[in-house]
Amino acid sequence: MTRTPPVGVPAHVPLVHVLRDGLVESVHHGSVVVVAPDGSILFQAGDAETACYPRSAAKPMQAVAMVRLGLSLPPDLLALTAASHSGEQIHLAGAQRALEAGGSTEDDLGNPADLPYDPAEREAWIAAGLPARKLAHNCSGKHASMLHVSRRQGWSTSDYLDPAHPLQREIASTVEELTGQRIANVAVDGCGAPLFAVSLRGLATAAGRIASAPVDSPEGAVAQAFRAHPEMVAGSRRDTTALMAAVPGLIAKDGFEAVQIAALPDGTAIALKIADGSDRARLPATIAALEIAGVDPGLLARFTSDNLAVADVLKN
Repeated sequence: MTRTPPVGVPAHVPLVHVLRDGLVESVHHGSVVVVAPDGSILFQAGDAETACYPRSAAKPMQAVAMVRLGLSLPPDLLALTAASHSGEQIHLAGAQRALEAGGSTEDDLGNPADLPYDPAEREAWIAAGLPARKLAHNCSGKHASMLHVSRRQGWSTSDYLDPAHPLQREIASTVEELTGQRIANVAVDGCGAPLFAVSLRGLATAAGRIASAPVDSPEGAVAQAFRAHPEMVAGSRRDTTALMAAVPGLIAKDGFEAVQIAALPDGTAIALKIADGSDRARLPATIAALEIAGVDPGLLARFTSDNLAVADVLKN
């Protein structure tokens, strides 16, 4: 295990330009790293070493930890375990199934009540006069599985989100193992779960290890669930789901504040963070990084935008 990533202000660089009639109108700074299957750096722009919060891009690691602890769910629900779902009916039904499989109810969920994440689903929910629900929160699949594992292990469930809880200690250990780094800081994510700070390099290394793992390992089970059910990881109108459908074998996960990871079956992986948290810059930077990682540009052409362009630092 390497040293703890330093904590400080990341040395971000310009990554994405917003264009209007050929003129650069706005600039998004950030950092991106592409790692080889052995964890060495193939490409880096900005700061891949300073600690950052992975937000929901940490969910594949959390899912691996839970499978190691005995979580046994069908692939679609394992994908939902690592999801930031859109709140479509397939996600709500899946989260309910996951709760029932673990002997829990919606009231047991420790995440806050929310409306669906997807704008169209949210608008329909509001139009129907439906109240916020814990089940509709984009992290409900993860929380259902956390309850499931806690019950399976005989651990308490009322405090399963406490960083000192055995479940969270095991997740932290898995994060450190997969990233090859010590956790730099512990915070609370938006869903109430502990959030562990690591570097982008560590995050990409973890993604590559999960993507390239044998299918009969916990890591491989999570990767295969992503590949078989990308619709459960995000949603029918989400770019992360579309990317996995477009690129054979790719696993990908986005996170709030414009974090993104993606990894190919051979273990080549990317991780990036847009400095200002703007989601509009996340996808162009992701596409450029995937091309650097060796993905056929033809598979990614549909994701380009006329008014968003990557900066020179991301051009081959």
